[in-house]
Amino acid sequence: MINFNPLHFLALSIVLLATSNLSAEDKDSDDIEAQQSSENIIVTTASRTEQSSRNLALSITAISENELNLINHTHIQESLNRIPGVNFHRGDGQEYLPSIRSQVFTGAGACGALLIMEDNIPLRPMGLCNINELFEANTELASRMEVIRGPGTVFYGSNAIHGVVNVITPAPEEGGQVSLEVGENGLYRSKLSTGSVSGDHGFNLSAVGASYGGWRDESSYDQQKIALRHEYSGADWRVTSGLSSTNLNQETAGFVVGEDAYLDRALSATNNDTEGFRDVNSLRLWSRIETSLSSDADLTITPYIRSSDMTFMMHFLPGDPVEENGQESVGIQSNYQVSVNDSLIIRSGIDFEMADTYLKQTQENPTPGSAFLQATIPAGKQYDYTVDTQLLSLFTSIENNLSESTTLNAGVRWETLEYDYTNRMNSGRLTESGEECGFGGCRYSRPESSVNDFDNWSADIGFITDISETNQVFARVTRAYRAPQATELYRLQRNQAIADLESEQVNAVELGFRGSHDSLSYEVTAYLMRKNNFIFRDVDFFNVSDGKTKHSGLETALSYTSQAGYYWNASISYASHKYDYDEIQSDININGNDIDTAPKLHFNQRLGWANDLTKVELEWIKADGYFLEPTNRFSYPGHDLWHLLVSHALNNHWDMSIRVHNLLDEKYAERADYTGFTAYRYFPGIPRQASLTLRYRW
Repeated sequence: MINFNPLHFLALSIVLLATSNLSAEDKDSDDIEAQQSSENIIVTTASRTEQSSRNLALSITAISENELNLINHTHIQESLNRIPGVNFHRGDGQEYLPSIRSQVFTGAGACGALLIMEDNIPLRPMGLCNINELFEANTELASRMEVIRGPGTVFYGSNAIHGVVNVITPAPEEGGQVSLEVGENGLYRSKLSTGSVSGDHGFNLSAVGASYGGWRDESSYDQQKIALRHEYSGADWRVTSGLSSTNLNQETAGFVVGEDAYLDRALSATNNDTEGFRDVNSLRLWSRIETSLSSDADLTITPYIRSSDMTFMMHFLPGDPVEENGQESVGIQSNYQVSVNDSLIIRSGIDFEMADTYLKQTQENPTPGSAFLQATIPAGKQYDYTVDTQLLSLFTSIENNLSESTTLNAGVRWETLEYDYTNRMNSGRLTESGEECGFGGCRYSRPESSVNDFDNWSADIGFITDISETNQVFARVTRAYRAPQATELYRLQRNQAIADLESEQVNAVELGFRGSHDSLSYEVTAYLMRKNNFIFRDVDFFNVSDGKTKHSGLETALSYTSQAGYYWNASISYASHKYDYDEIQSDININGNDIDTAPKLHFNQRLGWANDLTKVELEWIKADGYFLEPTNRFSYPGHDLWHLLVSHALNNHWDMSIRVHNLLDEKYAERADYTGFTAYRYFPGIPRQASLTLRYRW
């Protein structure tokens, strides 16, 4: 292995910056857009309409199409982890565990902490999120991805408490591209994007197909995605419609078990769960209809239809049960915007959604292991239920220019969510045939059919002040919420018959500075968040919601470019995520402990050089160590990774690129945790892996 101290990278960065010209006037504009993360950008996530980031009192980052093309990610982690405060852990295949200003979330309902969208529409209905649901978005051919760090705005309700991810599909334009990628471990991927504009109409087609053999035993996947988009711009109406469809067939490798097992490369390449799999398909259709009601008022209405089905083996549970879940849903978003005067804009709307969802969990074979496990987890059907949901929300928001240099953003949202749950099996802790289990009862418990309602409200207020032509300060105070997910309410364990859960609530405050000076752009943000009614599974395996956590941190994004073609980007996060309530686990009160899988330090630095034909980028990712369970007795030490990206234009139409993942072939764990059943367990990190892409543009 090459002996390369990470400090060498920082020293090299300083030398290059010191010896390069501080003027960027002649730098190619596309390169600057791809390299700067704190610039003034146009985003749609905050209010569903195009707005300048300089008019928003919140932390939002957009990854541009140029940067996405350079990264050319095969897994969503490779792009999102370039953003400060974001730390996604890569699972096997296309799986992941997310983190935005938080610990890395795990568990059936933890996905409710983040709102995941495509073209401003949530990928899943409220109550049926999935921790991996971004594999249902066409991120590989997105025109950009926007991320709000911290609570979302009042334009979005439940789930937007730690962050929002919005994938924007390509708009119609003349031309297109097609590419073929070949890589180690049986990676083959092709992409197509083509569009045209004629008169009032525009059309775009984006498609990607990928096949990967996997570096571990029985860990391959095949994936296909397609996105269609049509735009009509008439004299009185503008209509944008989209259709997205995805399919994933994956063989899933499980954990390797044993302290520091990830350091054994031969063991890491094995797979003890060779029957593991995940099959997913999704379909979404939407249409955004915009019209001007007067010279000062605009109305936008967005109806949508969604469906998805997923079947996967739960290899992380005793007995390897198979879960089947799915949903069919319809909804409508609305937004009425009126300019009261030159200084005041009011936006209001009503959102409505209905969904039919289902979940089944079935175990084919007897549970291996101890007599206790065999008796309490018998083979057969373990859950079978449906949940019909209805969601109604009302919101209003103002944007008020108090002076030439100061803007006020404020809003409030009210939302009501109803779950109509129907249990299609016997209730309680019985087997599928109605028999009692030994050792006090079966592990899985099914509540009686019921109806549950959750009413919530959120609010935010923020100020932005320009302190110069290129620099500003902003502050924001927010209250956000998330309703319990259906799996938290109805997929119970042990002798819990009813989960009396409340909505999680977050109160947050943040203060930020952003701007630019010469060739350096920056954004520095400090935040404090307190969460009440934290939903978790206690030591008795009860789903409860009386927990409290606190989250604080400092995030920095820096970007420098030079006339000589060098650039340096850095995303640095230092955060503290702690339990803030009394809870005894293994005779230890966890109050004040770090939340498990919550590293304090995480940063991503990229040093690159570019001219009109060539780009070279070296990326250094430092992942700090973290505790593996709430008592903080066991830990993972962290790791450093290096990646290399090189692209070169062969002529006006052809270009090629090379990606090298884990350049120094580091032995590391993408995910580590500790359980009472297995002790240490890990998802081992990918060894050094290279791929070559050839692309044709017209």
